[in-house]
Amino acid sequence: MIKLLMAGFVLGILVSAADPPSAVGDWMGTLSFNGVNLRIALHIKQTAASLAGTMDSLDQGALGIPLDHVSFSDGKLSLRIAALQASYEGKLEASGKSLSGTFTQGGVSIPLDLKPTSEPVAIKRPQEPKPPFPYLGEEVGYENGDVHLAGTFTKPKGDGPFPAVLLITGSGQQNRDEEILGHKPFWVLADYLTRRGIAVLRVDDRGIGGSTGVFRTSTTEDFATDVTAGVKYLLGRSDVDTRHVGLIGHSEGGIIAPMVAAKMPQVAFIVMLAGTALPGDQIVADQVYKANILAGASPEKAAQARDFEAKLLSIDKTEPNAEAREKKMLALAEGEPAVQKTIREQMPALQSPWYRFFLAYDPRTALIKVKCPVLALDGAKDTQVDAQQNIPLIQAALAEGGNRDVTVKIVPGVNHLFQEAGTGAFSEYATIEQTITPEVLDTIATWIEKRMR
Repeated sequence: MIKLLMAGFVLGILVSAADPPSAVGDWMGTLSFNGVNLRIALHIKQTAASLAGTMDSLDQGALGIPLDHVSFSDGKLSLRIAALQASYEGKLEASGKSLSGTFTQGGVSIPLDLKPTSEPVAIKRPQEPKPPFPYLGEEVGYENGDVHLAGTFTKPKGDGPFPAVLLITGSGQQNRDEEILGHKPFWVLADYLTRRGIAVLRVDDRGIGGSTGVFRTSTTEDFATDVTAGVKYLLGRSDVDTRHVGLIGHSEGGIIAPMVAAKMPQVAFIVMLAGTALPGDQIVADQVYKANILAGASPEKAAQARDFEAKLLSIDKTEPNAEAREKKMLALAEGEPAVQKTIREQMPALQSPWYRFFLAYDPRTALIKVKCPVLALDGAKDTQVDAQQNIPLIQAALAEGGNRDVTVKIVPGVNHLFQEAGTGAFSEYATIEQTITPEVLDTIATWIEKRMR
């Protein structure tokens, strides 16, 4: 699952009739970038020595981000946010009722105007579980070589043993709740399944939360070994029914689940949520096309962008030498300095071990080896994984391998997160209050219950 780097924040001004305008207080504004709107909150206070404060990205659920530098002089506010490698420069109007400025991150500068606010706007996530819970929760940990993996294990009350599932996050470094834009999909899913009698293990990715290890140099294959370790952990618990241990993977997790199941006969079933059956370069090229269409481009312009991306990614996945890769990719945009600048800025990500593996790996190589029952769900409005393209290929690969217990479904009206959506664009994720449609939650639980019988 793609992660947005930009964060939103609110600034506040408190002024009296007698005092000159000041940046102290709470402010709020909206950061708009590539069709994504993020509400930002800044909280600035006066300390004995200087100004200080924190920032909230409300729609991302990121609160209390520290401001490492705050200065205000001659009506100009200057901020640095080291955690985001970002900065803000704003000019306070004479009335003290508006800040006009620019938010900069990763070499990209975006206009951001801020207004004083009396109280922050809350993020509404009605499905987020609230105590008391009718089941038990336990903080757990286990090892995969020199990597320690930490997570939460929830189970129904009673002695068991209970059927159990391990949840596998999507792409990018994610915590055990697969938290994104204020949503916690895996917390919602774990709560629902545990209430239905199924134990759930959800785990922090490498290098985040309670887990150790280095994320940036790891690949999907490395993450698959983490999942294998998780399955072994579940099989070793006396309260788990070892005949019914399954995997549920979302996005990249839907690629990892078949990789593990193909090698571990102990895996009783897998659920693929927005999983893929094509190499990553084809997935990304299709994402570029859809993003351009949603941004208002003509089909011809969108196709041009897709074809350029496909050429770029072909170089990235096939050229073995890093220096040669960069030269060839930049040569594609010769005479277009703005495009070359973007390529240079993205080069660390383009050249990362994870991305190059993702571009070249064909999920069908594992799917044809999966013999356990499979449920594959894709959203009809998913703009990151094309359901019409991937679901038939998933089904065909499983059939080629002789798997006779396969259920596939394209869920109408939902996006990549399985939210009921308008267009399915990434920009909608934060603004939709629903985290996962109840239809999908029930489909998963009912399907697993039938396999247990």
